[in-house]
Amino acid sequence: MKDEHEIDFEELVDAHYQALYRFGYSLSGNEHDASDLVQETFSTFALKGSSIRDRSKAKTWLFTTLHRHFLRQFRKSKRVQVQSPEILANQAPPIDSDAARAIDCDSALDALVSINETYRTPLTLYYLRHFNYREIGEILEIPIGTVMSRLARGKTELKKILLHSPKIDQ
Repeated sequence: MKDEHEIDFEELVDAHYQALYRFGYSLSGNEHDASDLVQETFSTFALKGSSIRDRSKAKTWLFTTLHRHFLRQFRKSKRVQVQSPEILANQAPPIDSDAARAIDCDSALDALVSINETYRTPLTLYYLRHFNYREIGEILEIPIGTVMSRLARGKTELKKILLHSPKIDQ
């Protein structure tokens, strides 16, 4: 008999696999590493997930765990990989309509890829994964003020790149 507070593993995988994979891909830039990160995350949950007392915290716990696995992997490899434009095509953060008319899709993807990972990750979590500031702070293990600062700087950096990119003749 299951405890009413117990988290169903299969249900958790079904609910969060795709979002975790996309987040893992946005960090690692490659399908194999993204799959490995998700697998490691769920393996860690299988071992330690019972310590989560509040079911509503499971999603944040999963994203935090994936991010930690990525950081460990990054420290070991000391390499940064770039995201592929195919995946980013569906993940670019929204920009104002004037800027959107002034650039083509490839320019937007190039701009997003060129943003430092320090800013790209919070932008991805906020605009694409719809986490709030507190949740992003927990995932990245940084204070809420730092989250807000990185989001603001990331948006500024993205806008600067987009406004200074060559425009397509219409």
